[in-house]
Formats: sequence, C-alpha cells, structure tokens
Amino acid sequence: MITLSFIDKLLDGAEVEWKALGEVAEYSKTRVDTTTLDATSFVGVDNLVANKGGRVDADYSPNTSRITAYQQGDILLGNIRPYLKKIWKATSSGGCSGDVLAIRILDECKPHISSDFLYYLLSSDGFFSYNMQHVKGAKMPRGNKTAIMMYPIPIPCPENPEKSLEIQAEIVRILDTFTELTTELTTELTTELNARKKQYNYYRDQLLSFDEGEVEWKTLGKIALINTGQKPSEILSDATDFDYINAGTTRSGYAAGSNCEGDTVTTPSRGQGGIGYVGYQQEAFWLGPLCYKMRSLDESLLVNKYLFYFLQSRKKLLLGLKKEGGVPAVNKTDLAKLEIPVPSLSRQKHIVAILDNFYTLTNSISEGLPREIELRQKQYEYYRDLLLSFSQSEVMEGV
Repeated sequence: MITLSFIDKLLDGAEVEWKALGEVAEYSKTRVDTTTLDATSFVGVDNLVANKGGRVDADYSPNTSRITAYQQGDILLGNIRPYLKKIWKATSSGGCSGDVLAIRILDECKPHISSDFLYYLLSSDGFFSYNMQHVKGAKMPRGNKTAIMMYPIPIPCPENPEKSLEIQAEIVRILDTFTELTTELTTELTTELNARKKQYNYYRDQLLSFDEGEVEWKTLGKIALINTGQKPSEILSDATDFDYINAGTTRSGYAAGSNCEGDTVTTPSRGQGGIGYVGYQQEAFWLGPLCYKMRSLDESLLVNKYLFYFLQSRKKLLLGLKKEGGVPAVNKTDLAKLEIPVPSLSRQKHIVAILDNFYTLTNSISEGLPREIELRQKQYEYYRDLLLSFSQSEVMEGV
C-alpha cells in the first residue's frame, strides 16, 4: 500500500519546485498542411473522448488549409466545455483544430519533466477544476489559455534532472498500473454483463413464443387501458418520493406528487431516441404528456408485469408503429391494435416469476458494474492524488 512515508522515501529528502505550466511548456507554434492529414492524424474536439477517454479517429476533415501541428508526446486538451475532461497524450504527430490545445514541453525543460508525468498532472481533477474556475463564456465555456499556462506544476528534485525523471517515472509506473487494472476490471465485468443479457434475452424470447393456436391473442386496447399523462406543476431535480416519467428511456426528473399508481407499463409516445423503449414502474409515479401508461383492464385476465415483458421483447413491433416527421411519434390508435398473446393467468405468473429472477440477476450485475468501477476509480484517484500531492510552501501569485 502507498503511504506518505513511501512518497517521502521516493523523494529521499529532495525539494520540490513549483513552476507555472508556461515555464515548462507552451502551446504548439508549428503548423501543418491539412492535405497531409487523414482520419488517424487529424484531431478535432469531437474526436477527443470525454472523461479522459483519449481519442477516436476523425469522421470529418478540417475546414482550413493549415492548422496547428502536434508531435508525439504533446498533450492535446479539448478547450470547449472543459468540464468534459477531454485530454490525450499524442502517440504520433498530426494536426488539431483550433478548439484543441496542443501543449508541448519546452526543449530546455525536457531534461526535467516527462510528458507522461505532465499528462497525469493535467488529467487530474484538480487541473480540470482549476480550468473551470477560469473559463470564458457561459453557454459554450472555453478554457482560458492564459490561465491554463499559470497552472502550478511540481518538479521534484529540480537540481538533479536524472533523479527528478526517476521519481516521475516511478509515479507514472504506479498510475499506469492502476489504469491497467481498472481497464481489465471493466472489460471483465462488461463481458459478464453481456453474457447474462444474452442469456436473459434468450429465455425471455423462448418463454414468450407461442405455437399457433396455443393461446388466444387479443388487441392491446381490448385488454389494457392506454393513456398519457400531463406535465407536473414543477419538475424537481432532487430526488423525491415520485419519479417523473416522460419521453425517453430514463426518468425525466422528479415530482412532488403522483398521478399514476405503480405496477404500470410505460412507453414513450413521441421524442427522439425513446420510441420502442418499454418501462415498468413498480411504485406510484408522475406520468408525463409524452408517455403512454398501460394497465390491465382485468387483472384476472392480464398480469401487468407479463405485458411489460412481452412488449419489451417486441421492440420491433413498437418501432414499426413510429410515425416519422418533425418529431417521431406513436399513435394511440395504432398502439391499441397491437396483438398480445394471453395465456392462462397461472402461466403468465409463472413466466413473470422466471423472468423476474433473470432480470434481477442481470440488473444486479448492471448496477454492480458502475459501482465496482466507481470504487476502483476512487481508489485510483486516491493514490493519484497522493502521488501528485507535493508540499507547496508558497501559493503562486496570480493563480
């Protein structure tokens, strides 16, 4: 385990000198002809992945003939909406748009600071928090290029460049190890989750497939009540007792009251991206104007949770009802005409019990994945902050 004594041992009594970023690095001053670039070498702000996710190949070309050049080892920083935390250490050379800052270590400072070490300093939450404190603009905030160059950078053992780079390399090695472990864990849990989802979908489809003449089929409008809701007087952002369910695949906020009881099936009536999604609300909630609720007209004939599982397995049917236009929508009349298989009540309950077990298992893994990753990320951030937190005897003037 890393402790403060470990850091002390690593420094071995060496001093730490704090410098403004602009004393050790600069923005790239070189230019490159865009005709020499391709999808792998051009970097626009859209090609940088949020939350320190690196970069992806470009799917568009620069709109000017010459743009800022970057070199291997430069640190590329998305300068629009800094809270997105877009950053990448270049592994090759190329060109970047004006919304991407290419930060390059000064030649005379390369014996004192490594690009890997500087990358970890600039990818820290401390730097992004500092950057957001100095942004310009409200609707589309941009990083303050002058303030960024004033960000304080610690240089361990400045009088001994060789020792300084050794300390930096050891810090980078440890942080690289934590990054690799976190990535491996994410891959492992994601693979497990996908396998469980495939298993769940297989058994769900098997249980909800019926031979011809095996069960009676009825139109949805004959066996269920279909209605939309209304907008609450106030949409709350903080959690209350009642979810606000409207167009989309997630809750749209919270409401102080409810207008719909629980054990209800929901599906968006209109909106981009939500059509075809089927939800199940176990507790009372507020139903919005852009969402249908569906509840059994006769619970001795139809189990609401069974209806949920069936419609969930038939997303293509719902997508087939979509009316294209300015805003995609599903007409209530068309929805009511959907044919629903209605087996005996006991069989519906049996199907629901089996699928509930699979759903719980799959959902627990779904919840466990981000929770486990979050724990690993917090562990990583703890050690990163510990490794990058050097004593700072003086506060830099103007920072």
